[in-house]
Amino acid sequence: MPPRLLKPTKDAGRPKGLSATKAGPLLRNSITVRKAGDEHEQAPGFIEADMVVHCGPTLAGEFARTLTATDVFTGWTENVAVRNGAHKWVLEAMDEVVARLPFPMVGLDTDNGGEFINYALIKWVDDKDIYFTRSRPYKSNDNAHVEQKNGDVVRRHAFHYRYDTAAELKLLNALYALVRVRLNLFTATTKAVGWRSNKHGKKARIYDKPRTPYQRVIDSGILTGAKAAELAELMEITNPADLTRGITKIQTQLIALAAAKTRALEASSTRAQLDEASKTLSRAS
Repeated sequence: MPPRLLKPTKDAGRPKGLSATKAGPLLRNSITVRKAGDEHEQAPGFIEADMVVHCGPTLAGEFARTLTATDVFTGWTENVAVRNGAHKWVLEAMDEVVARLPFPMVGLDTDNGGEFINYALIKWVDDKDIYFTRSRPYKSNDNAHVEQKNGDVVRRHAFHYRYDTAAELKLLNALYALVRVRLNLFTATTKAVGWRSNKHGKKARIYDKPRTPYQRVIDSGILTGAKAAELAELMEITNPADLTRGITKIQTQLIALAAAKTRALEASSTRAQLDEASKTLSRAS
């Protein structure tokens, strides 16, 4: 079958994210599987986590990654950018997530990537008495809450460029410091609460009224008095317009640092693909 000659050209239209998830070792067989159809948690504290790579068009070399952690019950989301996928950085990022969450982490669910399915993270959850589960391989719906945040939060704010310098890593974390406040305190979302059937028997989702993650956390009654007062003060002193201006400023800096080199890498990759397609056609003729 002849190669798709236009594919490299179409793919070069804009940067696209790649996935660096690789199946963990046989260790994963000892971890409980959590499926999409399982009963959802009815209190804050159960976290889905995933890793997004900022590699641009190539997985070669070292590049930054973003750890995304989302509470299933409230939608509260934290993001931490790390230097690479080494266990050391992943554990430091998890410690940062635990420190930022306004409530205790009681459960953790991840995919099957080696950055999560390893003895270092298993020891970490054991030491903190956190219940650890994993999704089924190649079943992204099993941790759909965090998968949705990967696009809606990480790619929306940090784009698809390649970030591989200390300056870019610092900017990413400065960006997420602002994004977390706007997202958790000021961005209302709806939550699926059940199903209904119309007169023809077709099922449709039922959603609750829009509320912010902050409102859902307050309604849960899980916050300590000190933490509730801290968040209330943050709400009082924060101007959402200032947050947006700060986010835009950092995004502009990231684009200035990373856009040109990402396009250059993409063009180089496209040329290599076209050369390979041309060689294939020559051999076929």
